[in-house]
Amino acid sequence: MRTISQREFRNKSAEVLRDLERGDSFILTNNGRPVGKLTPAGLPDPELRPSRPAVRRGGFTVPARKPKESTATALGDLRGER
Repeated sequence: MRTISQREFRNKSAEVLRDLERGDSFILTNNGRPVGKLTPAGLPDPELRPSRPAVRRGGFTVPARKPKESTATALGDLRGER
């Protein structure tokens, strides 16, 4: 992963975008301090792996809405204002 400064990114943004399209990744720095990562869209970040699969716990139900009921009325019912 290549490191680029904010100034280099500003001055060579077209080149950086072409490199991103080719699959390159970058660490972006500001005053020599890393501030972010630029990675190609659609490719997973190899450093960001899920530690375990997501599990749905509990749940909720969405109350049925009457076809001619206004949103304000439905929200009022949900908030218990009636």
